[in-house]
Amino acid sequence: MKQARALLDRAVIQTQAASAKNAAAGSNRAAITGEFEPADPFEPFEQCVPVVSSAASVQAPISDADSVYTRGTPGRGKPPAAGDAKSKRPQLSLRGRALGYLSRREHSRAELSRKLTPHVTETDSLETLLDALEREGWLSNERFVESVVHRRGAKLGTSRIVSELKRNGIDETLIQDANAALKDTELTRARDVWSKKYGELPITPADRAKQARFLATRGFTSGVIMKVLKASDDDFSIE
Repeated sequence: MKQARALLDRAVIQTQAASAKNAAAGSNRAAITGEFEPADPFEPFEQCVPVVSSAASVQAPISDADSVYTRGTPGRGKPPAAGDAKSKRPQLSLRGRALGYLSRREHSRAELSRKLTPHVTETDSLETLLDALEREGWLSNERFVESVVHRRGAKLGTSRIVSELKRNGIDETLIQDANAALKDTELTRARDVWSKKYGELPITPADRAKQARFLATRGFTSGVIMKVLKASDDDFSIE
């Protein structure tokens, strides 16, 4: 019996010593972990954290050809699309520009010269070009006079048309011929212009003066205006 009790007491002492040893080891671990960093209760194999290899984490460089432009991409402008570059129109030659003007309507030599002067370069000779256009029949002062008389005759009097011809450098001989032709139709043209605007003879002196001023601004002479309005010298006034 004594031997059995001795063995039991020895086992109890060993158990108590092991418990004290385990408690001391636990306190040491808590001290090492720190107050604000509790020990992780899981073992590394239980945390299920995916492991990324260093080779996979390195991204391959993106080339300019593979990059995609977005409006938010800093420091880059939108790459030009194929075919967006507009080819510049070839500059018109002086002759080409002159033919463009003449294809729209008749021009006098002086008028065409005035329009072309800003476009003359060092290699151009404006007078040589104008001479060539006249020889080839593209440019004609005679046709210009006919065109002006035809276009303006139905709306304007002789004095306004003659002023336009002088302004465009028409020589005096052509102007005199046009003036004579216009004088022959001056009264008829004035009546047509007056009829489209009024159509009724004025009753009061104020109305007569108003209609007379209208015809005068169109370039008709005072003698023609009196005939159109059937007024005497005493009744006629355009002031």
